[in-house]
Amino acid sequence: MKLEVLEPEFSVCKAKNIASVRWEDGFCFFGKTDTELSLVCETRTAPADTTAREDGWKGIRVAGAMGFSLVGVLAKLSAVLAKCGIPIFAVSTYDTDYIFVKAEHFHDALKALGQDGHELVFRQ
Repeated sequence: MKLEVLEPEFSVCKAKNIASVRWEDGFCFFGKTDTELSLVCETRTAPADTTAREDGWKGIRVAGAMGFSLVGVLAKLSAVLAKCGIPIFAVSTYDTDYIFVKAEHFHDALKALGQDGHELVFRQ
């Protein structure tokens, strides 16, 4: 499987409101449930007014659009990393899946995924 390694550093936040989200930025994933407003964005553009925020994440994207009939893509990738003791934060969009790994585990994550036969493509 082809995996795109994303260059920026990311933050995972609990937003106070949607007004603080910079929608025009290149990467902004927002989720709303009945209990929270959750945001994944580049650290350089993370809102200052959050109820919780964790910086220091690096991202990997499954390259290309994936059909809804595909089974186990995220499970396979997370299993490879789980075997190495690497925790992840996963996000899925309409087209594809993203895995975020803390920066201190990122090199080991890339190594494990590469050794598992995945093609790593570096993106800016």
